[in-house]
Amino acid sequence: MTLQTSLAAEAGVGTPILEVKSLCKAFPLPNGGTLEACKEVSWSLWRGESLGIVGESGCGKSTLMKMIMRMLEPTSGEIYLDGVRMGKASGKEAREQRRKIQMVFQDSSQAFDPRMTVADIICEPLYNFGLLKRGETLAIATRYLDMVGLDGSFAKRYPHEMSGGQRQRVAIARALVLEPDIIVFDEATSALDVSVQDAIAKLLVKLQKEKNLTYLFVAHDIAFIRSMCHRVVVMYYGEVVEEVAAKHLTEAKHPYTRKLLSAVFEVTPERKRVVR
Repeated sequence: MTLQTSLAAEAGVGTPILEVKSLCKAFPLPNGGTLEACKEVSWSLWRGESLGIVGESGCGKSTLMKMIMRMLEPTSGEIYLDGVRMGKASGKEAREQRRKIQMVFQDSSQAFDPRMTVADIICEPLYNFGLLKRGETLAIATRYLDMVGLDGSFAKRYPHEMSGGQRQRVAIARALVLEPDIIVFDEATSALDVSVQDAIAKLLVKLQKEKNLTYLFVAHDIAFIRSMCHRVVVMYYGEVVEEVAAKHLTEAKHPYTRKLLSAVFEVTPERKRVVR
């Protein structure tokens, strides 16, 4: 059974949990012009689904993620979370929106404070939202460490005392602690060894099935995206050029998507090869 077939069989039913409509982001240039990082980007994501955003460096996918996470404000366009426009909510509603969507970054060593223990790192989001009671840190951290396949003893470690794969599991635990609906992964496995990538991928599939999570992946690795996602959105120079079901990705029509697919390294040798 592949990772793809382990995911929810159907998606796209009902109201989207996340909807991006005509999203644009332009950055001012020193000469007075602008650089359009995202141009009229539109797509929808349904609860329990995994959506992959692929494209080469500079195509706008990371800028798109930063707008979804409210790290950047869009120049124009709209983002809806559970039918409520993000950026327009205020007070308690805005805080609830932030709880519903969490992110796992590419380099966990840069995302963690090296002076904090793993227990404090995992529980920091709870502290920020006023949800952590005195004396609960160790018990909560241990519970979420177990959820991502790490022993409770890791709670007292520091980031430098763990491997890259272990740190990424801690990053996933931290993203889970607020019980979000959506988790965004920005190149979250690209810095890991292939065997570690496989272990993390299987963990994500397991968590998605158990918690009905919705995933949004941003990656260069189209083979990883194909194995993990229901649908794939292909970006090129800030625009969406194709959207296709992952299981039909080899039938993609756009030349750029075909170029990305041709760059996937095949490890299966040809059945017959004649050397002359």
